[in-house]
Amino acid sequence: MSDIVLPVDVRDNTGTGAARASRRDGYVPGTLYGGKLGPVSIAIRENVLRKAIYSGKFLSNMVTLEHKGEKQTVIPKDVQFDPVTDFPLHVDLFRVDEDSVIDVEVTVHFLNEDKAPGLKRGGALNVVRHSIELSCPAGSIPDSIEIDLSGMEIGDSVHISDVTLPENVTPTIADRDFTIATIAGARAAIEEEEDEAAEGEEGEATEAEAGEGEEGEDEASED
Repeated sequence: MSDIVLPVDVRDNTGTGAARASRRDGYVPGTLYGGKLGPVSIAIRENVLRKAIYSGKFLSNMVTLEHKGEKQTVIPKDVQFDPVTDFPLHVDLFRVDEDSVIDVEVTVHFLNEDKAPGLKRGGALNVVRHSIELSCPAGSIPDSIEIDLSGMEIGDSVHISDVTLPENVTPTIADRDFTIATIAGARAAIEEEEDEAAEGEEGEATEAEAGEGEEGEDEASED
């Protein structure tokens, strides 16, 4: 059972007018679909829904709906927000049980940036994918995908093959080892490498010249 439980009402009336009436009464209209049952129009108290959304565990996680003592597990699929007030306007929910295999977007979190030598030297973390779509049981959705950047140098990359996923969890993209992030070389870091290379070459050239000079002195002394 999920941590979030939302009491819901079933709406008899549908359409734009009915949805506006629900909002005026402090509810957010929604649609429950999926499974063997047909779509059902529902309404959730706006303050209760906002609290669930702000918990950070709402989208792409199992949620329990409660109606007249009966409970149904669902996955929130979409929430529409008012562009001005940012209040939720409508929510779509999909029926599931814990063993249902579903595709969900899971956020990527990067750890230990301060322990990545490439970043310390002026490199930049280039995030190719901020989230990854995974196929997994509805009851085993990871909260996030954590990637440890410790020891990463400029030019290093993180691919999906570098990530240890939970059991029975797989990426939906299975035909290639896609990139999640790279440590890109900032201009300052590149210039530093070029300077170091140039200093190395100058040092070798100086040693070579010194060697040639010593040989010339030895020849002169023999004469």
